[in-house]
This record gives sequence, C-alpha cells and structure tokens, in this order.
Amino acid sequence: MGGVPESHTGWTFLTNHARVLATIADDPNVRIRDIAAHCRLTERAVQKIIADLEQDGYLSHTREGRTNTYRIEPGKVLRHPAEAGLPVASLLSLLLEDEARRGRADGSVGGGNPTAH
Repeated sequence: MGGVPESHTGWTFLTNHARVLATIADDPNVRIRDIAAHCRLTERAVQKIIADLEQDGYLSHTREGRTNTYRIEPGKVLRHPAEAGLPVASLLSLLLEDEARRGRADGSVGGGNPTAH
C-alpha cells in the first residue's frame, strides 16, 4: 500500500464501499487495520462494509491461519440503476489504474488486478 492519504472533509465522489473494495483489489490479503488507515475509516466501519459486500455477493473471504484472503467477484454488476450492466471489474480497473499511476509518481507500490482475485 502507498502512503496514507491526507484527511478530507466534505463530500467525495466515491463511496466508502468503493474505497474498501479497491483497497482489497489492490491486496487481497490486506488487514482490516490497513484498510481502515488507507480509507480513513474506523476498523468497525470497515468490518461493516466488508459484511455488506459479502452479503450482496461482491466479496468473499477464506481464513488462512490469522489471515483473511479476499476474493472479489469481478463480474458482479454494480447496484445503482444508473450503472446497470457495469461490472465491478470495470470500476476497479479505473480506480486501480489511477492508484498505480499515483503510486509511481510518489514511489509507492500498488495496482493489483481486480480480475485475478
């Protein structure tokens, strides 16, 4: 993961669900603590978002020792009627491409493949 982004107040273009999903797509073994820090959320909020995503079939996980490995369902269609037919992989490829570009600019590593998880 790259550096933690600066805090922000006011509205944003992306939901916390999208941010959490993109963070998981970047690293399917990421810890909840690290997701929370990266997305500027509490660990409890991240746990709830992950539960939401799992309940609706966007995400699943397997437990390996003390580590969760997440799997995103790339073909699952986004929920809002305005995005009808748009798979989650399309959104994630956009977000991760930008994250990778920003990572190269600041020297951090990132840019996983959402369809490979």
